[in-house]
Amino acid sequence: MEGISHRMVKVNGIDMHIAEKGQGPVVLFLHGFPELWYSWRHQILALSSLGYHAVAPDLRGYGDTEAPASISSYSCLHIVGDLIALIDYLGVEQVFLVAHDWGALIGWYLCLFRPDRVKAYVCLSVPYRPRNPKMKPVDSMKLVFGEDYYMCRFQEPGVIEAEIARAGTEEVLKKILTDRKPGPPCLPKENPFGIYPEEPVTMPSWLPEADLSFYATKYSQKGFTGGLNYYRALDLNWELTASWTGAPVIVPVKFVVGDLDMVYTTPGMKEFVNSGGFKHYVPLLEEVVVMEGVGHFINQEKAEDISNHIYDYISKY
Repeated sequence: MEGISHRMVKVNGIDMHIAEKGQGPVVLFLHGFPELWYSWRHQILALSSLGYHAVAPDLRGYGDTEAPASISSYSCLHIVGDLIALIDYLGVEQVFLVAHDWGALIGWYLCLFRPDRVKAYVCLSVPYRPRNPKMKPVDSMKLVFGEDYYMCRFQEPGVIEAEIARAGTEEVLKKILTDRKPGPPCLPKENPFGIYPEEPVTMPSWLPEADLSFYATKYSQKGFTGGLNYYRALDLNWELTASWTGAPVIVPVKFVVGDLDMVYTTPGMKEFVNSGGFKHYVPLLEEVVVMEGVGHFINQEKAEDISNHIYDYISKY
């Protein structure tokens, strides 16, 4: 990947793999599920060429980073702890933060807990949602979206892993990464990923077979449990963050989302993002960009546009 270097670093008691390139202010990239550092390959090259030190870890449980066994090791406090240790390791006081999907959720926690370490945040796909003090998140999602809602289906250890194994790692990744069905995503008990051999998925131009193969190889080696444990810790996060109920996120933010994104098309989300609710909890939200005709995996599908959005924003600081 054109000079991207790799190393293992010890952070917060675990071994973490990071990919990096360039010199200058640090831009920290956080990937989502089911992805890896590799989902930022285009942005690492772009930002490093513009005078930044681009750093993309495999988050705890993913890729070449250590994957503790217990679900309780995947709380937001653990993951943010990993990132603070990484920022310290890199020898900087503050980073520019760029994050997508689960990485975006972790990014919001990082900004909430340690705003002193984030200069500005470019968030993709997942807006900040305030903690509901009256109901745990999994119960809330079951109530609103039903038992088959994907986050609910991910809760029982081993169940979805077995279904992925039956369907095949590469086929499942291909289906998830290319799906453009509007939200909320549901996984029925029968054929949860909607994989039919007689209806092969057509690969989009932004996801060549070689890139899919990279993900599939890593997940075949590592399994999906580490990434799924983030979902299994949702209720634990709710318990741990009671002290931050109602607290605003005080970091400058730019938010970018595709209008076909499964998160953005989930009922109520567009209204929250566009009608002031989002801005209420993130008072330094400076810009919301909705990209037309773009799905969830926006940093890969529209790589050049996203690199430009990132640079245009962070270059002001």
